Amino acid sequence: MNITGDSDGKRLEKTGCCEKLLGILSMVVIILTFPLSVWFCLKVVREYERAVVFRLGKLLPGGAIGPGLFLVMPCIDTFVKVDMRTVTFDVPPQEILTRDSVTVAVDAVVYYRVHDATAAVTNVVYADGATRLLAQTALRNVLGTRSLSDIVSEREVIARSMQTSLDEATEPWGIKVQRVEIKDVRLPPQMQRAMAAEAEAIREARAKVVSAEGEMNASRSLKEAAIVLGESSGALQLRYLQTLNNIAAERNSTIIFPIPIDILSALRSNSNSSSNML
Repeated sequence: MNITGDSDGKRLEKTGCCEKLLGILSMVVIILTFPLSVWFCLKVVREYERAVVFRLGKLLPGGAIGPGLFLVMPCIDTFVKVDMRTVTFDVPPQEILTRDSVTVAVDAVVYYRVHDATAAVTNVVYADGATRLLAQTALRNVLGTRSLSDIVSEREVIARSMQTSLDEATEPWGIKVQRVEIKDVRLPPQMQRAMAAEAEAIREARAKVVSAEGEMNASRSLKEAAIVLGESSGALQLRYLQTLNNIAAERNSTIIFPIPIDILSALRSNSNSSSNML
């Protein structure tokens, strides 16, 4: 004999009879107090709201109601309004220890909306508060696995990872996380000075490399110019005249004219030959 099944069936029958009786009494109250009862029984749900109705503690079939006008049975019906608009909140700055042992303070902005009003009421006590606490935890978990350079340079990747983590956790609550943005990353003053010194040293090293490359290219160009000038005896003289023209245009009081090395070598050779003759 299935004694448990028989007792459960009797309880369900008694519960169904009580619900029907209370429903009839509620309708009698509405009729007797009409039209005053209309002001207490008719409710309005706005376009951006949904109403989750419970009758004797049980969720009415059909899901959330709205938008528009609906009827509430006095004494046996209760309802909860749920806002379906997008909600924005700031995640408070979280002190996070990164993978490379650097302490940073990071805050974020989360955008979410309720897409299932029934789940938001029946599956979680306080959906907004639960989402806020979960966002703080997700921010710590995601950033704790990354280095400081990744946090600074890969904000979009971190935001998408955090959004995916939040969306998976809030799906049973009827909440859809639409967007997550990393607002600010604050470093300790000592770390800021160290990073500034490192960046300055890197810039100086790059400047020295660029200067050395410029000197090397200039020396190669001078070598090629010397080869070109050495191919013609008059080219060097023309270069001297052009230099004098540039100096004269500046109206200088003193002009230094360079003597070609060839002349000095020729004079030295003449003086050696004369001395040998003597």
